[in-house]
Amino acid sequence: MGALVLVGAVIAVVVVNPFAGNGGNPGGLADNADPTSVTTISQGDITSQTQVSGTLGYSGTYSVVNQAQGTIIKLPAIGQVVTEGQVLYDVSGDPVVLLYGTTPAFRTLSEGATDSATSGVDVAELNYDLVALGYLTSADIASEPSDFTAYTKAGVEELQAALGVPQNGILTLGQVVFLPSAARITGLGQNTVLGGQAQPGSQIMTASSTTRVVTIDLNADQQGNVAVGDKVTITLPNGQNTTGTVTSVGTVATNSGGNGNGNSSTTITVLVSPDNPSATGTLDQAPVEVSITQGSAKNAYIVPVDALLPLSTGGYALEVIGPKGVHTLEPVNLGLFDDANEQVQVSGPGVTAGQRIVIPAT
Repeated sequence: MGALVLVGAVIAVVVVNPFAGNGGNPGGLADNADPTSVTTISQGDITSQTQVSGTLGYSGTYSVVNQAQGTIIKLPAIGQVVTEGQVLYDVSGDPVVLLYGTTPAFRTLSEGATDSATSGVDVAELNYDLVALGYLTSADIASEPSDFTAYTKAGVEELQAALGVPQNGILTLGQVVFLPSAARITGLGQNTVLGGQAQPGSQIMTASSTTRVVTIDLNADQQGNVAVGDKVTITLPNGQNTTGTVTSVGTVATNSGGNGNGNSSTTITVLVSPDNPSATGTLDQAPVEVSITQGSAKNAYIVPVDALLPLSTGGYALEVIGPKGVHTLEPVNLGLFDDANEQVQVSGPGVTAGQRIVIPAT
């Protein structure tokens, strides 16, 4: 008979006279010329995993824009965490306090004569902050959360007392910075130095949130392998493992632009939230390995990936060693791939646990 070519196969299996050297049983194969080894089909649980590299750090990048005028006399340390109601920095003896909100401070806040001067998103942010700090109650702002009322003024006076500044119930532009969350200081502005001048409208420092996150630059062609909600295992720089969950899969691809030798890659950003942030320590921009779980199966038949033989007619087969040492090709259906352990789930009429199969020699 002619030779059957297995396209792309790692092991070249040649079909010979099916009745030669096998006691007259059809389906016999000659031994491979290439070095091989023998293993068995196992049965157990398998998890589909994709192994990728990531970077452990903190989510969010905040620019702290100064609106005060004067001399900088106090600055936070790099890495310091500033929370709601605490002082970010000090200009000429006037502390600049951090409050939570997504709308930046853009005007002086006070009890005014017209609604336009005393209402708005920024006032609502202030009111909710005063409640969170314990200077107001929810009932105080329930009917008018976006208005600067007498309750708001009283709450501001409480905040000013805590800061040790005159208690006039007025927040002048520059006395408050609104950021979405607690700020972990990551850097100072280009011209930010103690004793220097605070320039209104300039970036005085940068910050991140305190939320731990793993960022993955995933090859765009692997986008379909990852979904929000996928469970992952994060291997930390110290070798310890902790779990996490995929929270975001980017839809916009970015080209790296190459490194001068013509090589480039297109990637999307995938974000992972550690399930136990404290287990990740405090390292920032640390390299980690991430195994992304995409599915699982119980009591599955499992073989090494390199045991698969692509068939010229399509599909895959295993080279099975029968009870009398006869080698045959058994077509198989493929299930889950465990990339991390280089295993694959297989099924088919001729697949049983403990069956001996041929794999490339290591």
